[in-house]
Amino acid sequence: MSNPFFNNTGPYKIDFLLEKIDLKIINKDINVTDIKDLFTASNGNITFFHSRKYSEFAKKTKASFCITNSSLKHLLPKSCIPIISDNILFTTSKITEIFYPDSVNDNFDDTVQNIEKTKYKEKVKLGKNILIGNNVKIGQNCSIGHNTIIEKNVEIGDNCSLGSNVIIRNSILKNNVHVLDGCVIGKKGFGFLPSQNKNIRYPQIGMVLIGDNCEIGCNSTIDRGSLSDTIIGRNTFLDNQIHIAHNVKIGDNCIIAGQVGFAGSSIIGDNVMIGGQAGVSGHLKIGNNVHIAGGSGVIKSISDNSKVMGYPAKELKKFLKDNK
Repeated sequence: MSNPFFNNTGPYKIDFLLEKIDLKIINKDINVTDIKDLFTASNGNITFFHSRKYSEFAKKTKASFCITNSSLKHLLPKSCIPIISDNILFTTSKITEIFYPDSVNDNFDDTVQNIEKTKYKEKVKLGKNILIGNNVKIGQNCSIGHNTIIEKNVEIGDNCSLGSNVIIRNSILKNNVHVLDGCVIGKKGFGFLPSQNKNIRYPQIGMVLIGDNCEIGCNSTIDRGSLSDTIIGRNTFLDNQIHIAHNVKIGDNCIIAGQVGFAGSSIIGDNVMIGGQAGVSGHLKIGNNVHIAGGSGVIKSISDNSKVMGYPAKELKKFLKDNK
């Protein structure tokens, strides 16, 4: 879904955008309304395509323009005009920043005020020293612990519980969500482009969406998405000290033990169980009903109904046979 929290300053003419980032003008008097990923882009949007692993999405994209290179452009549909760049991610970053100039930095929210000065002082069960930012909505029968900060742009459903020392921004929590002490949800992800002189921060315009009946364990961190959203499916339980990077999608009814880490843009299916201290590399697809043993290192996608273990993670039976 589109992020309701960041202000889109467009539309812009495509040649204006190209001139701003020193790319070749294509002499098209066409408005570009937004920048989105290949899957969610629609007519009037610009997107990017930088790896063949996304070829199927590229072939079906509905975007009007796509930042790509000469070796990938032939995979785009005829309705999508390629914008050729030698550095696709850098170009994408710069265009994203034009549309969403307030999405690069994550300074502390100076709009917050003590909850005692807001309409929620009589509506919510309160701890002490709670701060609330602008554009915050809190449902019925919720509780908030001591020293918690709900920064700007947060929606919280009914029957939710936030522990103490929690920080949330740019997030939507559905009903019956429990966030335990010390969590940080919705801050910018670890998105940057390495450079010899200065690492360039990539704008993070997505949000975090947590489904019904979820629990987020103590001191866990969930980064908001970059172009798409970070999503936790309904009835998924996270143990303590879990890190979920930007754009990760975790399905329904998953159970994830402590100190598990997910790198960016991986997709986790439904009914997945992951043991403690496992790691999942970025841009992978983990199928439904998968079991990943504790301490495993997942560096390849995993098909449905698999049980894996080890580093690199392999089928459980093969792992046990190889390690007799």
